[in-house]
Amino acid sequence: MYNRIIIDKLQAWKLQLKRKPILLDGARQTGKSYLLKELFGTQFNQVVVLDFLEDPELANIFAEKKTPEHLLHQIEYTLDIEFNPDTDLLILDEIGECQNAVDSLKYFAEKAPQMYVCASGSNIGLLDSFPVGKVTGLEMHPMSFEEFLMASGSKAIVDAWRRREISPALHRKLFQHLKDYYYVGGMPEAVAAWFGKDSLRSRVNAVSQIHSDLIAGYIRDFGKYADVGSKVNAAHIEAVFRNVPLQLRTSLDYSVNRYRFKDVVPKKNRYRELLGPINWLVKTHLASKNYIVETPKTPLAAYRQDNIFKLFLFDVGLLGHMLGLKYYDHQDQDYSFKGYVAENFVQNEMLIAGYNPTYAWSSNDSEVEFLYLMENGAIMPIEVKSGTRTKAKSLSVYIKKYKPDIAVKLIGSTGSDKALDLQVLPLYYASHISKL
Repeated sequence: MYNRIIIDKLQAWKLQLKRKPILLDGARQTGKSYLLKELFGTQFNQVVVLDFLEDPELANIFAEKKTPEHLLHQIEYTLDIEFNPDTDLLILDEIGECQNAVDSLKYFAEKAPQMYVCASGSNIGLLDSFPVGKVTGLEMHPMSFEEFLMASGSKAIVDAWRRREISPALHRKLFQHLKDYYYVGGMPEAVAAWFGKDSLRSRVNAVSQIHSDLIAGYIRDFGKYADVGSKVNAAHIEAVFRNVPLQLRTSLDYSVNRYRFKDVVPKKNRYRELLGPINWLVKTHLASKNYIVETPKTPLAAYRQDNIFKLFLFDVGLLGHMLGLKYYDHQDQDYSFKGYVAENFVQNEMLIAGYNPTYAWSSNDSEVEFLYLMENGAIMPIEVKSGTRTKAKSLSVYIKKYKPDIAVKLIGSTGSDKALDLQVLPLYYASHISKL
């Protein structure tokens, strides 16, 4: 396993004199438990973990009073331990399995702000109630491209990437890593297998098996977490999940089309009929929306329509696996869907950087894949090109019409960052957008 950048936020939280409990949300198997127990937990005298999925009977601790003093006594009695609130870390893992434990976070925030309490879960977005304003929320994503580079062990490459250097020699290295990342993705288990010491063929096969197992696990979760009494049907969730890659059929090497509701679930062809399963996937962080607007003005949310969006998968490695793309397809960069993979990569990098939701612009036959709201309130258009071509007709239309202060093209070659008003950068620098 490897270090995660989000640990910096946990360390800053630890240094506060008074703190709200951390609530770490994110899809299953993205490394939440490992981050809290093995990486962050080393900074404490003792780590006490209550895993409500592994041991449902732990919910009995929270069945009555929810005051911190009472709960700590119950934890000590149940686990036969001594807990020091000033030096020890309490982890409430898979807290979504115990609503009473979720409710207790409010009392930890109000009555014991000196304590170190971290909760995590993969179904936080599905909870019936939530202690709004009483937790410090953090979102865990699959490993970013930067973290993938860190896992490679090449400090020189990581440092050059962080400086956003541009050179032919560096590009060959970074673009190779990017193509590997397209295949592997950012799921920690897959990344660990990829940077193992086995042969290339063994590592490729291992990653493929991990992807298969992860997808099977998510599909099992649909049946487990979908509320039987609600309108959200597990079969419909699975249909939407499997359909995200299938909508590539008309995208090919161009920009991704808006999400089409027809033929996803039999006899359900409208937005309202698929809203439940789509939002279920978004709430559990397995998919994300990119809203398409015609008017690129702030606030962007005021100009969006909820039924006009693109839908992306949360991990490019799993996306490629579901498409049946092989490792050598990514290496050759000669397959029809590479434009969608590149766009999905940029979407995920922006989400990891904290830019959520994302937006795109579309007007007549022109479309710019992303709109980025800068700190000064200006909107930066971002064109994504998976290949080496730098010609971007839609971006030219946008620039001529709206005259942005700065525009960006992300492409599959070295690019150039010398122009002040138009930056042409390689795709692997997608997460540097906020620094331009």
